[in-house]
Amino acid sequence: MTSDNSFVPIIIDVEASGFGTGSYPIEIGFALPDHERHCYLIRPAESWSHWAEEAEKIHGISRSALLKHGHAIPEVAMQLNHYLAGKVVYSDAWSYDSSWIYKLFDEAAMTPRFRVETLRKLLNEEQLKAWDLTRQQITNELAITRHRASADAHVLQLTYLKITHQI
Repeated sequence: MTSDNSFVPIIIDVEASGFGTGSYPIEIGFALPDHERHCYLIRPAESWSHWAEEAEKIHGISRSALLKHGHAIPEVAMQLNHYLAGKVVYSDAWSYDSSWIYKLFDEAAMTPRFRVETLRKLLNEEQLKAWDLTRQQITNELAITRHRASADAHVLQLTYLKITHQI
């Protein structure tokens, strides 16, 4: 039940080691317009040592899991550029997510070939007011219990589609 407005934004989400100075990305996920999702755990650089237990309680990813299962930073940057080159991607936490994405690319000595914008740019005042409740309803409907990057990106994309009357 798609309306005439058929724009489906690419949504990106980043989980991090904590908030503020010294924090770094540990997982990046995104949802493409066709609802295909990609997610990458990131093996921290040796100089990335900040770790907040509060953040781990939210995302449920341990530093040891990153060291064991994480992808190398340049590999994640290359994958992001592969899938997102020339695109605008949207984040609901633009100031945090964009800084962590740029930290990843700086460490990889690469340049992102995509642009990160705030999701708020796509929403009018009425949609912004409905956002939190709609997002929570979708999270409940999907029975999502884990706070992970690709699942969060998917929920945000579905929330956008619902409040723009595309689903």
